[in-house]
Amino acid sequence: MSSTQYTKKIALIDCNSFYVSCERLFNPKIRNKPVVVLSSNDGCIISRSNEAKALGIKMGEPYFKARNIIIKNNVHVFSSNYSLYGDLSRRVMRTLKRFNSEIEIYSIDEAFLDLSNFPDEEIENVGKEIRDVVLQWTGIPTSIGIAKTKTLSKVANHIAKKTKSGVVNLINIKDIDPILEKVEVNDIWGVGKKLTNFFIKNGIHNAKQLKNVSNTWIKKNSNVLSSRTAMELRGISCIDLETTSAKRKSCVVSRSFAKKVEKLQELRESITGYCLNAAEKIRSESLIAKSITVFIRTSPFQNQSAYYANSKTVDLPIATDNSIEIVKNALSVLKDIFKNGYRYQKAGIMLSYLSDSKGNKNLFSSIEDDKIKSLMKTIDDTNYKFGRSTLSLASAGINKKWNIKRQHYSKIDTSDFHYLPKIKAI
Repeated sequence: MSSTQYTKKIALIDCNSFYVSCERLFNPKIRNKPVVVLSSNDGCIISRSNEAKALGIKMGEPYFKARNIIIKNNVHVFSSNYSLYGDLSRRVMRTLKRFNSEIEIYSIDEAFLDLSNFPDEEIENVGKEIRDVVLQWTGIPTSIGIAKTKTLSKVANHIAKKTKSGVVNLINIKDIDPILEKVEVNDIWGVGKKLTNFFIKNGIHNAKQLKNVSNTWIKKNSNVLSSRTAMELRGISCIDLETTSAKRKSCVVSRSFAKKVEKLQELRESITGYCLNAAEKIRSESLIAKSITVFIRTSPFQNQSAYYANSKTVDLPIATDNSIEIVKNALSVLKDIFKNGYRYQKAGIMLSYLSDSKGNKNLFSSIEDDKIKSLMKTIDDTNYKFGRSTLSLASAGINKKWNIKRQHYSKIDTSDFHYLPKIKAI
């Protein structure tokens, strides 16, 4: 009789310092060097290499506060390039589906993968194979934690980040308490700040203590989520993989400006750009919008001038994904809420009451609608192939002095042939 076992096995694959890894992929000179990536408008540090972490640079720290350490230690700094990160994320996720289509994309750089179809004794080698294949096919290094539940796979992944192999397997470990004892309660998946304070107040400081607390105490003193977390730490799966993502109900695109904006024309350019971006997003998900909201505001921290914020929503007569129609309505709304004499810091739009565009026909549909759909598809295909905003509307402007601050932008575009890594013959 075969001794092969097939227990429930969930792997959490996490891309290491993902934004930094993306920049390094196209710039080998910065490998093994301290690197940080900044948020929109170069505000805060949102990704750090291990070398940058060792210098004491903190996650989420404002860039200006870390500038002295950065200059002193020749840290390489990059503005965020979300089109690059999004593309590489999609490549990583497609690679993971090679091992099983049962995947939950948890964030841009994390995914849960069901590996229950692999034998228990082979699972660690499978984890190493996944890591090797992702690195070979995408160039992105990962850490992988494997366990019987999603919460435990998070624990395993936390440990894997600190190991040379990058893979930690908790399947069939009889006594997991020594491992859980080293995991602080605030590092447990699903335990936020309020729960952390509550647990510590009641003498629960680590994952081992939470695992071993009685169900009666949890039910009496906490909530269902805490009970589920404790059960998951005991190896009892309570949180299923969410392999199908729900259709979004709204789509928001907004940005803070690199410098304050006073002119209506500059606000028109920004709103047009946001509309084009949002319309492209909903078309990619086969959605149409019934409502548009435009909002603008000045900085609440301006001491020398008055604060002004306003928004307005307009319902469309017919739900649409037509960029031209969306822009026309949004600019009309902007004109209503704009006031002269203010220095605007931020603007944005929201498309709401989204519904499925497939099979959405109405009495007013015409041959003209088919022409518009064909035009939108041509624009999307062209921009996908040659880069966003290759085809745009004139009202989106050209110089865009208001655009977000990106002093350290790498300008890497994966749709551009010239950015492919070059290999020199020896």
